[in-house]
Amino acid sequence: MRSEATTPQQYLDELSEDRKEPILKLRQQILDNLPEGIEEQMGYGMLGYVIPHSVYPEGYHCTPELPLPFMNLASQKNFIGVYSMTIYAKKGLYDWFTSEYAKRCRYKLDMGKSCIRLKRMDDIPYELIGELTGKISTEEWIQIYEDSIKNRKK
Repeated sequence: MRSEATTPQQYLDELSEDRKEPILKLRQQILDNLPEGIEEQMGYGMLGYVIPHSVYPEGYHCTPELPLPFMNLASQKNFIGVYSMTIYAKKGLYDWFTSEYAKRCRYKLDMGKSCIRLKRMDDIPYELIGELTGKISTEEWIQIYEDSIKNRKK
């Protein structure tokens, strides 16, 4: 469900009551662990965490006028989605996350390439999402991005 909100606060204000608390807790974990240089803004109708042009002027290769994405958080129709670009690009991080998730949650991980689908509001690994957020620095993400994603187009 793509939101038309233009600010993070507007997005939060529009959340349904059953999603407010989990999204607020996840958001706080992300903000508490966000690497230096990454900012929160709206992106793709979701809460977005990006490396702004002031830090990485080239922006996102698909749409250079947009900042480089790092992570997104969204209330979808049937789940809360955490979209981690880093998990998609760094296999070691993916392996760590899937292993830790199994240790901390009662239910099986539902995940796509970069989307972690949190369907059970009573089994959200808040601290794990915070740890995931802080696992890669801004500089490391830029390097991974340039080495593994951006350079594929060449």
